Amino acid sequence: MTKKQSIISLIASLALVFLTSGLSSLLSKNGMESYPNLAKPPLAPPGIVFPIVWGILFFLMAISSWLILKELTQTFSIKGALLSTPLLLYFAQLLVNFFWSILFFRFGWYLFAFFWLLLLIFLVYKMIRSFERISHTAAYLQIPYLLWLVFAGYLNLGVWVLN
Repeated sequence: MTKKQSIISLIASLALVFLTSGLSSLLSKNGMESYPNLAKPPLAPPGIVFPIVWGILFFLMAISSWLILKELTQTFSIKGALLSTPLLLYFAQLLVNFFWSILFFRFGWYLFAFFWLLLLIFLVYKMIRSFERISHTAAYLQIPYLLWLVFAGYLNLGVWVLN
């Protein structure tokens, strides 16, 4: 991958993550307004924490996927790299992540959203293991995401139980 291709792929990685999260937020927005009124479990952070944490996590996700793409293009074409198991797992978890906030906030399907989140946690775990075989750095950049998802699972289940 040339330097120009590397920069373009970094921008594309960032754009994909932030456009996906932005569209999900837009589609969930009306439901997010009711979140402050829900009963929440202990340790639930104030609402302002969520966009900050998610912004950092999405940035780390984009960098991590870009590192994997760079490594894979040393052996495969860009198309081959994008169709590799590690990046297909990345795209799958991104899609599942996209729908979680819609399920939780827009539709208020708290229990279903919890099980959906378990699927997301599983996919992220598999993605990290897959990334680890290619780049330890890329895998390590995903660990905060996995930990946050586990915490989000606690919050999600708590909201379901309390509401």
